[in-house]
Amino acid sequence: MAIAIKMPRLSDTMLEGNIKSWNKKIGDLVKPGDILAEVETDKATMDLEAYQEGVLLHIAVPEGPVAVDELIAIIGNAGEDISNLITSTGHVPTKKIEAETNTKVDVKENAAILKSNPESSDDLRVKASPLAKNLAKEKGISLESISGSGEQGRIVKRDIENISAKSSQVITKSLGDREVPNSQIRKTIARRLSESKFSAPHFYLTIEVDMDRCVELRIQMNAITENKISFNDLIVKACALAIRKNLGVNVSWMSEKMIYHDNIHIGIAVAIDEGLVVPVIPNADLKSLAMLKAEINDKANRAKERKLSLDEMQGNTFTISNLGMYDIEHFTAIINPPDACILAVGSIVKKPAVKNDAVVVSHRMNLTLSCDHRAVDGATGAKFLQGLKFILENPITMLL
Repeated sequence: MAIAIKMPRLSDTMLEGNIKSWNKKIGDLVKPGDILAEVETDKATMDLEAYQEGVLLHIAVPEGPVAVDELIAIIGNAGEDISNLITSTGHVPTKKIEAETNTKVDVKENAAILKSNPESSDDLRVKASPLAKNLAKEKGISLESISGSGEQGRIVKRDIENISAKSSQVITKSLGDREVPNSQIRKTIARRLSESKFSAPHFYLTIEVDMDRCVELRIQMNAITENKISFNDLIVKACALAIRKNLGVNVSWMSEKMIYHDNIHIGIAVAIDEGLVVPVIPNADLKSLAMLKAEINDKANRAKERKLSLDEMQGNTFTISNLGMYDIEHFTAIINPPDACILAVGSIVKKPAVKNDAVVVSHRMNLTLSCDHRAVDGATGAKFLQGLKFILENPITMLL
């Protein structure tokens, strides 16, 4: 009996998915666990698995966006009439599609589908990571012309970057404007941040922190360990400890109620080629600096490769956005729902400061807290920043 495969809801905020490529073609045998296609969601690129055995009889969307619960494929027995199933799902086929045997396929129908979207045939033949495909499409690079350096010849990000770097050396004139379709991640970023900015009344609190002792502690720690601690690791740890003493910033506004979270799950904003993702570090206050460093590095690296699971990007109660590595001294960040606060971290800069009534050169850092005024009052945010400043200026407290 034929079964309709519909676009699943792969995350709580997903409204549609984007079919990037098909790993199977019409007429192929399919068994449970086989990867049918790569689907780009609002948070990651996921593998669409088959859950039943049969023959792939119909591909409704070779490539492109599909709303949640819309038909994307049909699996059934070879030669089975699927016209009623297609009509009942609201998808109107151009003609009846049939698979004559377990291994034969309606060649005309398959050719028609590939002709209507020639890029899909390339995706089926060429092994490439989702990120490599996106980069190649943006830069106008044919995947068929590239020899992959990944596992089993798979084309990966660095292969596209190498080709792009070589090409840029010989370009002597502008290529003009180019249009790039918005990815699911970019669409979701636009929608969620617009909702946050225009529905949550933001206010901002900025504090300057003396980082001299953190600089000294980091030098001492990294002199005796191979796992080099970064300033970001110290900030995440200090932030988690400051939240534990000021749980009023660890809250979510839910219209009819507020949820004060006891667990401290910190989201770390990570920039990727297509926008921004936020891997979550659960129970950050309970983890050592070494544990935080390992988890942050692992999740940040996998975020850039689009390999994070949905569970690893959900459940945040507070978010940190750090642009200090880009020499940004001060900025304000938009709150990341369902959080009520986000901390913007600037760069550590040497500048004159007054200490013990003397002007000295000091390492200074600006922190700006964005707060949802519906859930967090000014005094609550200020007390949190005051506590965070104390911990960073006395970093030995992080080790006690």
